[in-house]
Amino acid sequence: MEVDKEVNIDVNNFEPRKPAKRRMNSTGESKMETAIHNGIEGKVRTRPQAKRYRTKSFSETKDNMRKIPVPSHRYTPLKENWLKIFTPIVEHLQLQVRFNLKTRNVEIKTCDDTKDIANLQKAADFVKAFIYGFEVEDALALLRLDDLFIETFEIKDVKTLRGDHQSRAIGRLAGKGGRTKFTIENVTKTRIVLADSKIHILGSFQNIQLARRAICNLILGSPPSKVYGQLRNVASRVSARM
Repeated sequence: MEVDKEVNIDVNNFEPRKPAKRRMNSTGESKMETAIHNGIEGKVRTRPQAKRYRTKSFSETKDNMRKIPVPSHRYTPLKENWLKIFTPIVEHLQLQVRFNLKTRNVEIKTCDDTKDIANLQKAADFVKAFIYGFEVEDALALLRLDDLFIETFEIKDVKTLRGDHQSRAIGRLAGKGGRTKFTIENVTKTRIVLADSKIHILGSFQNIQLARRAICNLILGSPPSKVYGQLRNVASRVSARM
């Protein structure tokens, strides 16, 4: 009876191969290019995003309809700028929009021509930005650029101020003839709306943080000249990185 000879088996050859990893950028997302629309800095995808098509028939539910309440002081501006708001939503985003006179809401709804369901949220953000007080041209940046947000906070969130103290803080934020607000907007490439004690900032995440820091310093009592200097230093550092 013959004895089998010993055979050296390479264990490594029997291990399953690991699937090759996809090459992606450091953030793990598709590449984005920085772009500017009407002085607002944002990002645009270099590769077109995969469109999410609808699979079910549409009815008036939360998934395919958005309702944006309109306060009484924004009725007139909405009426005057309705054509500018209506055109991009209907022609470019392929959605249906109307102003409900009974409920005082702007209603945005998908239709058979809607190709990308994500357009519904874009249109809702666009209308909300206008209701907050942003110009139509500035709000359009939400449709044309990616990575844009709106942040809202009140003066009392930073410091509790009442009466004349709050009025002086709002005056420091605006500056003489709105110069301070315009300077912060131009340096940080954002847009700012001062609505009584509420402050709305439109821009990219990083730029919103810069603008908010400057606004908070002004609310806390820092002189505008000091805030300008800090803004210039931070802006130069950011531009050097880019």
